[in-house]
Amino acid sequence: MKKVGHLFVVRVIFISILFISVCSIVRAEKQKKVLIFTKTTGFRHSSIPKGVRTVQQLLSREGIRSTHSEDVNLFHQDSLQQFDAVIFLSTTGDLFNDKQKLAFQQFIRSGKGFVGIHAASDTEFNWPWYGRLVGAYFSDHPEVQEAHIEVKDSRHLSTKHLPKVWVHRDEWYNFKDLYKEGLHILLNLDETSYQGGKMGKFHPVAWCQKFEGGRSFYTALGHTDESFDSELFQKHLLGGIRYALNIK
Repeated sequence: MKKVGHLFVVRVIFISILFISVCSIVRAEKQKKVLIFTKTTGFRHSSIPKGVRTVQQLLSREGIRSTHSEDVNLFHQDSLQQFDAVIFLSTTGDLFNDKQKLAFQQFIRSGKGFVGIHAASDTEFNWPWYGRLVGAYFSDHPEVQEAHIEVKDSRHLSTKHLPKVWVHRDEWYNFKDLYKEGLHILLNLDETSYQGGKMGKFHPVAWCQKFEGGRSFYTALGHTDESFDSELFQKHLLGGIRYALNIK
């Protein structure tokens, strides 16, 4: 009887170890990976290092792997396929050649995600497809100041934690070529609460969309180092990234 009992215990331990191993493999297979891309050929924001560290920390807590790079050669079909989303964190200027552009388009069309932070809208002005992906192009901005942001969708992953009116200090972009069709507006800037707005009552500063098979999220916030210290902004970013990755 003792021998039978011993064998039973051994089998239970073996099955338990096997179950844990299988679960670990499944989790590893499901673990998302994101590229944080910060290449600039125009103005370079001093907040980029702080932004990268903050985003990496947020992703790590969620069990999402990340790679930070400024190497445009990663925009190749074989290289991009390892990622589930790309984050353009204050990129600026023209970045890609035709082959890299095509690889990026194929990436999005395969169902992957895009997140644009702040100057991502100050990027690739001569590439209309990118303009539609990010949703608008940067025009100009006044000095950094506090403003009131109206939450237009309080159920979205990036906004559900926010107060109805969010008071935040940042650099407030005015936009041109805003692609209204298909954009789901998440946050709208109250131009009466600060100086230098040029868009009137309709002044979105965060939105999302389903785009050519993939998902796109953009937020105009994130100019200053201090903005990345804001817990409300951190949750806003993480919610947008989760949306782009299609994580509930």
